Amino acid sequence: MIRSLVASLLFGLFVLFGYMYGTQYFRWRDCFNEAGRCFDPQTGVVYLEQSGITWITLTLLAIGGFVLCLWPLRLSKPR
Repeated sequence: MIRSLVASLLFGLFVLFGYMYGTQYFRWRDCFNEAGRCFDPQTGVVYLEQSGITWITLTLLAIGGFVLCLWPLRLSKPR
């Protein structure tokens, strides 16, 4: 029961971190200058290239934890 709740939480974090990766880095990947910054004049926000590695790392850690939580559940089901 607890493992299923943790897996659900990790899946939610995977979705959240994946969304943040898409909005904070992937969308702006062609806009970064040599300093690793991208300025959006419409919103006045400066996006940093370093955020990409942070969000993708958190996304991969969350999906890895999710898979590890579900792996024993799949093996323990009666046939």
